Amino acid sequence: MVLMVAEEVREALRARRPVVALESTIIAHGLPRPRNLAVARELEEAVRREGAVPATIAVLDGRPRVGLDKTQLERIANEDGIRKLGHRDLPLAVASGASGATTVSATALLAALAGIRVFATGGLGGVHREWTATQDESADLGLLARTRITVVCAGVKSILDVPATLQRLETLGVAVAGYGTERFPGFYLSDSGHPVDWTLRSPEEVAGVMRAQDALRGPESALIVANPVPEEEQLDPALHARVLAGALRACAEEGITGQAVTPFLLDHLVRHTDGASLSANLAAVRGNARLAGRIAAAWAEG
Repeated sequence: MVLMVAEEVREALRARRPVVALESTIIAHGLPRPRNLAVARELEEAVRREGAVPATIAVLDGRPRVGLDKTQLERIANEDGIRKLGHRDLPLAVASGASGATTVSATALLAALAGIRVFATGGLGGVHREWTATQDESADLGLLARTRITVVCAGVKSILDVPATLQRLETLGVAVAGYGTERFPGFYLSDSGHPVDWTLRSPEEVAGVMRAQDALRGPESALIVANPVPEEEQLDPALHARVLAGALRACAEEGITGQAVTPFLLDHLVRHTDGASLSANLAAVRGNARLAGRIAAAWAEG
């Protein structure tokens, strides 16, 4: 089989011990060096402190790897030429022997193939603004509609069309619940301004929903657990609104389109908030890793 599962991860899965999948795009493309490697190690340690085994996922030399050792993690963080891989890119990367960091869609797919049920990330992709003109929608949504995995995230990236994304998730049949909140979080913000229909308040409640998914034998779709960044660590909402408006204008003026839009807007936010958006991002990812560890532990107890 092409998939390479680290021994620690494989043994944990065989023994039905908790495991949490982590994406690698934030390491290779989301943070500057050397901070990216320090954060990668910190997230793995956060999962371990909750009693779960971390499984950072990436593709190295054409081999999808579920769980990275020290040297492999350093390669993803420091090696030039690491590609950004969505799930559609995986066959091409495998066949060509390429190395790449996995996005939400690729990570979710490889985690599910390995038998991992819980995945922690920052924010999901979604429907882009001006969708009626561009038809631009993240591959995350379609993949999650057909992959049985629980994704702990801080909502969708606030640069996207949040209500349209929530509507799209409903259409695709992907379950969404706020964790300890009745409001859908906005990645950098605790509240995107939109409600959620369901609220879960403990890891045990989340695990209960996961078991109900299996018992009902319905479509193999994901469960999104939307965990808001703490209010004291969120990006100031007024600053966020002002800087995002400027970023959208700059994007239009410079003719940025397609896959280039998201990294352009995120970089603009980091630069024009003096790094405050990055701090909020990291606070969200840390909280999601911790919560995912607790959910994986509750799931393993069932």
